[in-house]
Amino acid sequence: MTVIEPRTTSSDLVSRVKRLLLSPSAEWERIDSEPATIKGLYVGYVCILAAIPVIAGLIGGQVFGHGALGFSFKPNLVAALIGAAVTYGLTLVSVFVLALIIDALAPSFDGQKNRLQAFKVAAYTGTAGWVFGVLQIFPPLALIGALAGLYGFYLLYVGLPKLMKAPKEKALGYTVVTVVCAIVMFIIIGAITGAIAGAATFGAINHATNSGAVSGTMEVNGRKIDMDKLDAANKKMEAAAARMEAGKDLPSVPTDALKAMLPGTVAGFARTGLETSSGGAGGMSIAVATGDYQKDGSSFRLAVTDLGAMAGMAAMASAMNAESSKETASGYEKVGTVGGRLTTEEWDRDAKSGRYSILVGERFSVEANGNADSVDVLKQAVASVDAGRLEALAR
Repeated sequence: MTVIEPRTTSSDLVSRVKRLLLSPSAEWERIDSEPATIKGLYVGYVCILAAIPVIAGLIGGQVFGHGALGFSFKPNLVAALIGAAVTYGLTLVSVFVLALIIDALAPSFDGQKNRLQAFKVAAYTGTAGWVFGVLQIFPPLALIGALAGLYGFYLLYVGLPKLMKAPKEKALGYTVVTVVCAIVMFIIIGAITGAIAGAATFGAINHATNSGAVSGTMEVNGRKIDMDKLDAANKKMEAAAARMEAGKDLPSVPTDALKAMLPGTVAGFARTGLETSSGGAGGMSIAVATGDYQKDGSSFRLAVTDLGAMAGMAAMASAMNAESSKETASGYEKVGTVGGRLTTEEWDRDAKSGRYSILVGERFSVEANGNADSVDVLKQAVASVDAGRLEALAR
């Protein structure tokens, strides 16, 4: 019996986790050849492990609270339960979407499209993050768990070429582009989760928008929600789901058009590399153009991504005015709406590194990620991409 069967025993699952964390290369070889089904992987592995950080975070928040720099608070139990449920549900969805991304990108890196193999990669890549997510039960240790979860990038790097049959020399590029797309997806999902967790009446709102009974603006827990935008976002997501079910792709913008938007220089940084990738499968089509920029030992990457079928999720976050913020001893993280666009900003003052991204036309992500003298350089890089042209392409 293998861990991918619904009747998995605890020893099977624990053994797989140990082997993936301690000897990933050999374990990916085993995973590559074993029979599996998407349902079996969900029931026997993903649904079990994905619950660990959710449950741990729920308990830790209620017992110890959340906070930093001497400030702490315990979230309302109802909101915490809703947030946990939404986080768990979106985690399960994100695994499937990540599998679509992996499958769609495979031909661009001389790999073989295979939905099941792509789902294996997506499912098992999350192992480290889910297992170490147990540290969220004591919030001060959550950062350690998050850092340990970065091991998932290595699992992805090792697993992609083995399961998707891509040449080893293209594994790094395949991994980087997959991670870029995944980060965009997780930003959107995180923003939606935060917005929904803060609105205990979301179920009623969703029912109202589906029935067309509500329009205008509603305020929930101090957050204004544009009901017309929310209704439009729901329709986008329904249309995307219908395309996926029918296997019809939403055509992405040609990569040449995205590449043309990357400037030769930004704030004294010269472009040293340029890369594009695109692919589509199961109703999802993705296109990415990235440029590498360097100056005096500092470097960052500027990427323009056509989200395609994920645009509905971006529209959902925008409609709900999703926002969150976090302060650390050396920096900050925040998500909010700036100039009508969902914006993510992260900066570490000690490392002089961070990330700045915006969503344009509820379809395109423009992100700068890397090292610079200040976050303003990353903001200039993002601003150098013509948002007006992207909005025109989104229509």
